[in-house]
Amino acid sequence: MGQARPVRNGAATFAVALGLMLAPGSARAQDDGGWLSAFQLLASSPELGGSDVPRDIPVRKGSRASVVPPEVMARVLKEPVPRPVPTASADESGPVVAPERSGGVPVYAEAGELQRSGSLEEDVPSRSGGRVSEPRVRLTQDEAPLPPFKALPVVVAVVPGLLLHGAGAWAAGDTATAKQLFTVEAVGLGLIGAGLVPIALTGASRRTIGPLYAVTLTGAGLFSMSMLANLYGVISPGLGQGKVPSTLPPLEFDLGYQRVSDATADYRNFFALGVVARLEAVQLEATARLAPDEGNTWIRAGAAYRLWGAPEQALGSGDGTALDVEGFATYHRYPTEGFTVGGGELSLRGRYAMSRLSPRMAGSFAEGSVGLSYQGYVYPGPVADDNLHGQLLYTFGYGVWLGRGGPFRGEAMLYYDHRKDGLVGGLRGRGGGIVGSFGLRGRVLLTDHWGVSAEAQAGGALMGRLSLVYAVGGDT
Repeated sequence: MGQARPVRNGAATFAVALGLMLAPGSARAQDDGGWLSAFQLLASSPELGGSDVPRDIPVRKGSRASVVPPEVMARVLKEPVPRPVPTASADESGPVVAPERSGGVPVYAEAGELQRSGSLEEDVPSRSGGRVSEPRVRLTQDEAPLPPFKALPVVVAVVPGLLLHGAGAWAAGDTATAKQLFTVEAVGLGLIGAGLVPIALTGASRRTIGPLYAVTLTGAGLFSMSMLANLYGVISPGLGQGKVPSTLPPLEFDLGYQRVSDATADYRNFFALGVVARLEAVQLEATARLAPDEGNTWIRAGAAYRLWGAPEQALGSGDGTALDVEGFATYHRYPTEGFTVGGGELSLRGRYAMSRLSPRMAGSFAEGSVGLSYQGYVYPGPVADDNLHGQLLYTFGYGVWLGRGGPFRGEAMLYYDHRKDGLVGGLRGRGGGIVGSFGLRGRVLLTDHWGVSAEAQAGGALMGRLSLVYAVGGDT
C-alpha cells in the first residue's frame, strides 16, 4: 500500500498535463507578443523530435514559432525513427536554444557546413527575459581553415619521405593520412613485384607481357601517387589549395608552337592546333601537329563519354572524380621517311579527387588510363606480316587544380605516358627494353575567354609546347 500513492499521483499528473496540452485555451506561454499552447511548445522540443515537423506549416501571427496541428504531431510521435536535434531554418535570425555539449557548448544550426565560431562569450539575456547561450558552433558555407605550414614536415617528406611515403604527414601530426599513404605505397610495391617477377621468369614473353606490364605500371602509378601526395600534403598549406572549377567552356580552341628535339629526325618546328567541344556527358577532341618545312603531320581525333562523375560543364556539382571511356583515331605521315601510320585506340580514363583520401590532399587529384591501340603501316613495297601492330596504352599522373573561383581556373599535372609511337617516343631502359615518356602539362583560363596551355615531355626525344587558348561560350 505504501507504493500505490506514487502511482496514483503520477497518473494524475500525466492526466493534468495531457489536459493542458490538448485544451485549446489552457497553459499558454508568451513568445515575442504571441501566445503558444503547451502542446505547441512541447511539439518543438528536442525530446519529442520537433525537427521532424514540416517547415512549411503556417507561422502564428506575432510569433516566430510555427503552429503544429495535433494530427501532424500524432503522426510524428508514432514513427519509430531516430529524432535529430532541432535546427534553425536558413531564414531565421538570432540564436536557437539547443542541447548543450560537454562544457556547456550548445549547437547552433544554419544552412551550410559545420564550423566552430571563434570565441566563447558569456551567456546573453534573451528578449523574453531568460538567458540564451551565444552560439559556439555555426553552420556556414566557408571551408575549414588549412593546417598551418611547417618547415620540418617538408624536409621529412623529402628525406626519408621519398622512400617512406607518409613520413611528411606523420611529421605534421596527421597520423591518419600517414597510415593511408604508407598503405598505398605498400600496395604499389606489391603490384610492381607481382608484375616484374613473372616478366623475368617468362623472359618477357609476348603472350603475357601486356597484362603483366599493366600490373607493373599500376603498381608504379600507386607508388608515384603516394610519393607526390606526401609532398603535396605538407607543401599545400603554404601555397594554398585550388578548387575544382564550377564549369568549363563548351568550346575551346588553341593555337601554338611546338619544338621537338630528336637526334634521328630533321623536323623540329611544329604548328600546334587543337579544339575541344563539351556536350553534356560527351566530349569531342581533335589535335594536330604540322611541320611546315619537312611536312611531318600528326592528327588525333575522337570522343570521350563520361560514365561516372559530373560533366565538365558542371564540375562544381562534384569533387572532380570521374570515369570516361575514350575512342580515338590517329594518323601520322612521315614524308621524308616515306611511310604513314594510322589506326585506332580505345581506353578507360579515371580521375580521383585526393580529398577523398584525406582533407589534407584537397585541391589535388590522381589520374590514370589503360587501353589498347591497333595500327597499320603503309609504305612502298610488298606487305609484310609486321605491318600491323598492337600496343598497350597506359598513363598515370598526379595533378592540382588551379584557381579558387572566378574566371581564373585550370589544372597542372605530372604524368607518365607508356606509348612510344608519338613524336617523343620512349626511353631505352638499362635492360634493353623501351619504356614510355615523362611530362608536365598545364592549362589555365586567365579570363572568361582567354588562357594559355603549356607542356614539356622527355622520352626518346625532347618536346616543348606553348599555346594560346580561346574559349567560346560558358560564363561571361
